Amino acid sequence: MLKFSNANAKTEALKEIPELNQFLHNFIPHRKIYSLDLISGYSCPSAEECLSKAVIIDGKRKIKDGPKTKFRCFSASQEVQYTNVYNLRKHNFDTLRGLHVNDMIHELNQSMPDNLGICRIHVAGDFFNSNYMFAWMNMAMMHPDRLFYAYTKSLKYWLKYREWIDQLDNFVLTASYGGRDDEMIAEHDLRSTTVVFSEAEAAEAGLEIDHDDSHAARPSLKNQDFALLIHGTQPKDTEAAEALKLLKKNKVKHSYSRKATA
Repeated sequence: MLKFSNANAKTEALKEIPELNQFLHNFIPHRKIYSLDLISGYSCPSAEECLSKAVIIDGKRKIKDGPKTKFRCFSASQEVQYTNVYNLRKHNFDTLRGLHVNDMIHELNQSMPDNLGICRIHVAGDFFNSNYMFAWMNMAMMHPDRLFYAYTKSLKYWLKYREWIDQLDNFVLTASYGGRDDEMIAEHDLRSTTVVFSEAEAAEAGLEIDHDDSHAARPSLKNQDFALLIHGTQPKDTEAAEALKLLKKNKVKHSYSRKATA
């Protein structure tokens, strides 16, 4: 069976958003927020500027950045640091890849916690093929009283199923800049997010910063672009590392927990 993860500090904050309360209280009381996570990098076919992986070298996990990495994937860093996180995400990816789409749907459905109200699809990972996105789309169709949302760089799969996705109020996607198919975002008017290195950069672009996933998850904002502040461990002596250092120095609000929760 797949292993769903409890909410982290960021997704837990969704409980405070009135629009989302129906998914946690109105349908069936005391529902919770979860995520379903996959191994970073290996499950991200269109990642580029954020591409990082946990690799095994001499029996130890180490981080390996991609050739065009601009900012390191925070979840890949978690997988290097925490063995249980690495094992859980690898287990989920190994369980799903290679399955027929009907088997993916069955696996997701039987593994989903009964008290799940809101699911972030991938704190780590992405839609690794079109069948897998189709499986999640079907989960939303089968469970209209639950909310499913995701960031993705797998834009070709989104466009393949867009006709159906646009009709689902409880399946909310955000295109994440920094992938191989960025040009599709503007071309097809996809709701998007951009990783910024400062609050000033977001303001200059006219984007609000999503500190708590409230932009990403809310169906009412599914057409509104937003920004995310750089976070996680960054490669030494890079622009991303210097930006992160300045954010910490200035004590800029950030909502990710220091500890992985997968």
